[in-house]
Amino acid sequence: MMDDAPLNKFHIRITALTLGSNFSDGYALGIIGMALSLLGPQMKLNSVWEGLIGSSALIGLFFGSLFLGGLSDRIGRQKIYLANFVIITIASALQFFVHDPYTLFALRILIGVALGGDYAVGSTLLAEFAPRKYRGMLLSSLNVLWTVGYVASNLVGYYLEKTGPDAWRWMLVSAAIPGLVVLLLRFGTPESPRWLLKMGRVEEARAIVRKYIGENAVMDESVDANSKHAYKVTDLFNKQLWKRTTFGSLFYMCQVVPYFAIYTFLPTILTKLGFEETFGVDMVLNLFLLVGALAGVWCTEKLTRRGFTINTFIILTISLFALTVLPPGLHTIAIIVFAIFTFVMSAASNLTLVYPAELFPTEVRGTGVGLTTAVSRIGSAVGTFLLPISVSSMGMAPSMIGMSIILFIGTIVSIAWAPETKSLSLNEASNPLLEGDLVESNKQSVSSH
Repeated sequence: MMDDAPLNKFHIRITALTLGSNFSDGYALGIIGMALSLLGPQMKLNSVWEGLIGSSALIGLFFGSLFLGGLSDRIGRQKIYLANFVIITIASALQFFVHDPYTLFALRILIGVALGGDYAVGSTLLAEFAPRKYRGMLLSSLNVLWTVGYVASNLVGYYLEKTGPDAWRWMLVSAAIPGLVVLLLRFGTPESPRWLLKMGRVEEARAIVRKYIGENAVMDESVDANSKHAYKVTDLFNKQLWKRTTFGSLFYMCQVVPYFAIYTFLPTILTKLGFEETFGVDMVLNLFLLVGALAGVWCTEKLTRRGFTINTFIILTISLFALTVLPPGLHTIAIIVFAIFTFVMSAASNLTLVYPAELFPTEVRGTGVGLTTAVSRIGSAVGTFLLPISVSSMGMAPSMIGMSIILFIGTIVSIAWAPETKSLSLNEASNPLLEGDLVESNKQSVSSH
C-alpha cells in the first residue's frame, strides 16, 4: 500500500522542495523585522505603519491560504505549488525599488498571498505522498527549515545593515534568491495521486504511484475513489467536521500569534526588558529556536499529537507569564526563562505543519489546511500589527500578559478537542466517521500525558 511504502528518493525530493518554501517563508517574515529598523526612520513611519508593514505578509498569508488552498481542491495541487514561487520571486525583487510605505505594503501582501497558498498546498501535497510511518517526521521537518530561514534573515540583516542607507533594500530583495532557487527546482513536480483519484482520473493516479512510489505500490482506492459523500467547503462545519475545523484553527492561531508578534519585534522587546545590547541575546534565542525545531522533529515522532500539543501549551503559558511578571534587573533569569519559552515554542511549532494535514478528508484537505492556516495568519497579522501600538500605549507587561492569555486559550481548546491522529493512515486520520473512536482514543491519551 502507498501508506506503507518505504521511504525513497522521491519522498526526500518532495520534502526538500517543500522545505524550500518554508525556508523562504521564515526568511521573508524574519528579514522585515531587521529592515524596519532602517526603513522606518527613512520613511518616517509611525507605530501604525510599522505594525502594518510588519504584519503585511501575514495579512497576505490569510488570503492566500484561504483561497489558494480551496482552489487546489478544484484544479489540483501541482499548478499552485509552482505558481506560488513565480509570485514570490518577482514580488521580492520588486521590493528593491519601493519609495513609499504603500507600495511596500502592497508587495509584501502579494508575497504573503503566495506564501499562504504554499502553506496550504505544500503541506497537503507532501502529506498525500508521504508514507504513514514517516509522515510526522517529514511534515515536522518543515518547521526546522522555517526556523533556519528566520535565523538566516537575522544574520544577513545584521551584516547588511552596515552597507549604507539602502541596506534595507538589499535585505528585502535578498528574499528573491531562495525564491528563485525553489521555483527552478519545482519544475516537473507531479500531481497528487490522491487528488487525481478523487477527480476520477484513476489511470493517471496509478501511473504516478508506480513511477514515483514504486512499481508494486498501490493506493487504497476503495476508500478514496468510492466515497459516496461529495464534500463541499461548507462540510468543514458539518456535525462530523466542525470540531476538527474549530480545533485546527484555534490551536494554530493560539500558537503562532505570540510567535510572530514577539519575534517580529524581538529587538524592541529585548530593549523594553532592559537589555542594552540586544544582538547577542537575539542570537542566543535564535540558537534556541534552531535547537527547539530539531527537538520538535523527535518529539513529533515519539510523542502523541494530542499529548505534545497540550503539554507544550501549558509550558508556554507558564513561561511567558513568568517572564512578564519577573522583576526588572534579573537579566540572567530573564534570558533562561525566555530561552525555555523559545525552545518549546519552536518545538511545538512543528505541530502546525503536521496536525492540520491529518484533520481533513482528501476532498477538502487543501481547503481545510488553507482555512486553519488563514485563521492563524489573520490572528498573527492582528497581533503583530497591535503589538507595537500596545507596547507604546500600555507598556510591555500588559502586552505580554495578553499573549499569555492567548496561549492559555490554546491549552483549553487542545484539552477539549485535540484528536489523536498519529498512528492512523491519512485516510483514517481524516475520516469523520472515526470521530467516536477518536474521542475514546483522546481520553486514553489524556490519562497517559
